[in-house]
Amino acid sequence: MTSLMLKEARSAASHVAQQLTHHHSYVELGQWLRAAPPSRIVTVARGSSDHAANYCAYLTMARLGHIVASLPMSLVTLNKAPLIVHDALAIAISQSGQSPDVIEPIRYFREGGATTLALVNDATSPLALSAEWTIPLHAGIEQSVAATKSFIASLVAGALLVGNWQNDATFLHALQSLPDALQQAAESDWSAAIDSLAAAKNCMVVGRGIGFPLALEAALKLKETSALQAEAFSGAEIKHGPMALIEQAYPLLMFATRGPAQAGMLQLAAEMRQRGAKVLLAAPADIADRDLTLPTAATPDLDPIVAIQAFYVMAAQLAAARGMDPDQPRHLSKVTKTS
Repeated sequence: MTSLMLKEARSAASHVAQQLTHHHSYVELGQWLRAAPPSRIVTVARGSSDHAANYCAYLTMARLGHIVASLPMSLVTLNKAPLIVHDALAIAISQSGQSPDVIEPIRYFREGGATTLALVNDATSPLALSAEWTIPLHAGIEQSVAATKSFIASLVAGALLVGNWQNDATFLHALQSLPDALQQAAESDWSAAIDSLAAAKNCMVVGRGIGFPLALEAALKLKETSALQAEAFSGAEIKHGPMALIEQAYPLLMFATRGPAQAGMLQLAAEMRQRGAKVLLAAPADIADRDLTLPTAATPDLDPIVAIQAFYVMAAQLAAARGMDPDQPRHLSKVTKTS
């Protein structure tokens, strides 16, 4: 039986196509931000949404030069810290828009004079109603506990935000090709990863630069859907302690996305192989010693969006191979409400 996770992951292309037709709010918000640039930017998110926020932050810093920080929500919800938020931009990302520790900071920032934005799948949720700007993700109802299509839509939302803020016609045009690229990515053959991870007890997932949010999300999904103890690390951090865990046949899933970080990731993969690790190198088709073909988009900044599509299909199949139900991870529910 095909899992809901697999069905929903494979439906991402059609939802992104719909999302891209509803771009007018991003255009208006981009004009607003160019006219009145924020003094500081924070993201407000948990779990997969926080990984999407990480990607949005990377694009914002790399393409616009604005420094972005991830807000420790407990500063608002528990510590009641007197944050100076006037002229800031607070970006909340959420599938459900129900968690109090995402809603409360957005209300706090809005009351303090910040511009607040909710990128949320449920446009009638408390989070959506709390923000000054709310832009729906258009991912449709997501029934599987594991977020897939909503995560992909969150990545696209971050790219749309940055592209329209920057007013970069070339980048915005590249976004329009994502539905076709996602459809192709959903057909990727990552069976080699299933063969290597079906019996694994642990795994490192490695990425760097714009590929690091990929590693974060992949590690979470491996834990969530396959009960596999997977931890994400930046390729720059492996030698600062985590390498002590490497032993013969230790599995490493490595994302060598295009861009400045790729050469270092390829070198790291070769070194880890020499140390006896079982490396699963996910790299574009032009990398000869890859183990998994990493799909690419029209521009490297969009590669993580199609790369995670290929991973999700594999992750759903891996869960089944490990005897797990990816739609009903133990101890988890679709909506998590933390304070």
